Amino acid sequence: MLFSSVGFLFRFLPIFIIIYIALPKYRNIVLLIGSLIFYGVGEPYFVLLLLLSVSMNYLISCYMFWEPRSPQTNRKLKAARRKKRALVLAVTLDLSVLFVFKYWDFAAGSINMFAGKGCLPLLTLALPLGISFYTFQMLSYQIDCYRGTIVRRVDLISFATYVCMFPQLIAGPIVRYSEVADRMAFRRVRIRDLENGLKLFTLGLGLKVLLANQIGTLWNLIMSAGAGRLHPLVAWLGAFAYSFQIYFDFWGYSVMAMGLGKMLGFSIPRNFDHPYTSRSLSEFWRRWHMTLGSWFKEYVYIPLGGSRKGNGRTVVNLFVVWALTGLWHGADWNFVLWGIVFFLLLSLEKRTFGKSLEKSLVLGHIYTVLLIPVTWVIFAITDMGQLAGYLGNLAGYHREEILVGITQLLRYLKEYGLLLIACVIFATPLPAKLYWKWKDRWFTVLILLGIFWWSVREIVLGSNNPFLYFRF
Repeated sequence: MLFSSVGFLFRFLPIFIIIYIALPKYRNIVLLIGSLIFYGVGEPYFVLLLLLSVSMNYLISCYMFWEPRSPQTNRKLKAARRKKRALVLAVTLDLSVLFVFKYWDFAAGSINMFAGKGCLPLLTLALPLGISFYTFQMLSYQIDCYRGTIVRRVDLISFATYVCMFPQLIAGPIVRYSEVADRMAFRRVRIRDLENGLKLFTLGLGLKVLLANQIGTLWNLIMSAGAGRLHPLVAWLGAFAYSFQIYFDFWGYSVMAMGLGKMLGFSIPRNFDHPYTSRSLSEFWRRWHMTLGSWFKEYVYIPLGGSRKGNGRTVVNLFVVWALTGLWHGADWNFVLWGIVFFLLLSLEKRTFGKSLEKSLVLGHIYTVLLIPVTWVIFAITDMGQLAGYLGNLAGYHREEILVGITQLLRYLKEYGLLLIACVIFATPLPAKLYWKWKDRWFTVLILLGIFWWSVREIVLGSNNPFLYFRF
């Protein structure tokens, strides 16, 4: 079920909120059941996989906190060994499930291609929605239990609710249990929270439907002409269009998730901080998908040694993190390439001109604005031949006759010019500052009502309405 769907907006959400408010003593159970219904509408069979994963992870975490009778002298040592065994089991189980559903066909296909024969069978399994997100949440819980960040066993309903909570189940943000632990035990839903949450949700809906969906049609138009046959300026226009589409798509979803969380009494962490205003790629990744970056830093980069063990080890650690970041987003070679490109660029920044860029008022912005769209092209196009053709077009190289030239460029600018200007404006901090300054004023409410009904109109008309991160 999509947040930007009539079924969610006018059936699921109103009914769920009424029941949720009416049963304050059973809010975790109501939220859990509601989340399973939300997930099951689109993924009826994979609800069983989700429940099985939750159950197995809960049992493993209980084993971590199990204290059998033993002599006092051996208790701490045995507890440490038990926690280590449990963590290894949890990581193996969670990553195995993720590998089978998301990466098996990619790995098997690559091996078969290089071996020149069908060594391994392809499973052709459908990808469960949100499996990358809820797997990382369960892993963070297990690691925090092992480290002692979580000091006591939680009940099954609280754990299952934490993993399955529908605002962030299928596209994040990635929430750690410590961030919601207090609210799991007790939370109060006030009228003010409902109002502020609904406002945030409406803003996110507008970003998704009125900006991401609309600018996405420009990217689709340009790609339909065929990568490799574009005038350089058209290719750059397409790259900027996709950059705005993926940003407002994912940011819009994250803002909707924050709004829903506030309506339910939670504080879901912010996932974006105006990344397109960054002055370097390092700063960009401190502002983009912040919960994922924090997860890799906390659970991969620092445990590997971070930057504490010399330059050579730091480079290796960065490579591991960025290779995993690329693969986390998708099981295809373009995602691997995307991760490696960021590794190379960030390593270069770290060792040379990164700090100078961030101090520059102009040069850093130009550098980021030009490089980020190129990386998103690598991210977007899975066919390596098409990708090579599109990157060639960006550089002014053409293997084939240009089909989309200046005439089409002028037409695209005429049709989408105002939308592109709106995207540029909303990529800056200015609209957010004005919203937080005036969010309680009467005219802001009228604007939000207009955004809501305009978004609903676009949804009903059946405009382009994907969530890009659902496939990751």
